[in-house]
Amino acid sequence: MRVTTRDFHFRGHRLVFDEYGVGDRPVVLLPGLLFSRKMHRPLAEQLAERGHRVLCLDLLGHGESDRPSEMFEYSMTIFGEQAIGLLDHLQIEQAVIGGTSLGANVTLEAAARAPERAKGLIVEMPVLDNALLGCALAFTPMLVALTFGAPLVRVGSRLASMVPRGASQLSDMLLDWVSQDPKPSASVLQGLFFGRAAPPTSERRKMRHKALVIGHPRDPVHPFSDSDMLVRELPNARLVEASSILELRLQPERLTGEIVGFVEDCFEPVTTLRRSA
Repeated sequence: MRVTTRDFHFRGHRLVFDEYGVGDRPVVLLPGLLFSRKMHRPLAEQLAERGHRVLCLDLLGHGESDRPSEMFEYSMTIFGEQAIGLLDHLQIEQAVIGGTSLGANVTLEAAARAPERAKGLIVEMPVLDNALLGCALAFTPMLVALTFGAPLVRVGSRLASMVPRGASQLSDMLLDWVSQDPKPSASVLQGLFFGRAAPPTSERRKMRHKALVIGHPRDPVHPFSDSDMLVRELPNARLVEASSILELRLQPERLTGEIVGFVEDCFEPVTTLRRSA
């Protein structure tokens, strides 16, 4: 599968994206917190093989995109604007937009900001109202370590960057995650802490897009109750329960099939009507 890596500038910053496939059925995939665009490579390849043009974006502070050190550069709403900015750059009128964790919330922000640009929404592991305690417990120690333990973390990052890649998709994701300089990563977390986590319920209820929501059990940062709540808020959404947080990374066949089928359904002619589950 041929992959083209490109970039564009958004409000003075360089953003990098990978492009898989060609055609007039575009899909934008957004990564999880501090992960790079490469986390969606297997899914992008599957979608491209089915005739879709897939765009995997490194949001600001992620992957190979610029990583400014000021916290005001980062917020969920700004990330949503960057996803729409990619569509503007490529002169794409509409696309299915999707993401995981942070990327799921950015998907909702993009749909809230420019609802006419989203053909459909793929929302895996959204972080909404019921995740506040889990996020506080998980990310506060991380922020403290990145801020006050930056010299030690930086040494670990350099060592991780020297480890060869290619053993597995999951190991490559984790190595890339820990190889980043801690200062911009801390700024990303600070910016997210002081901004809104996602569009509020009042905005989510107005979204009429087809939506596929993937929820994970036994995950305090991405509680299944948030996925269940979101499906009840979005009038045209359906819920798929993953067996674990790792299913799409280690045993992707079932969930990939669900996602591919959903994307193809989004691009079906309007005359075909289906009721959401």
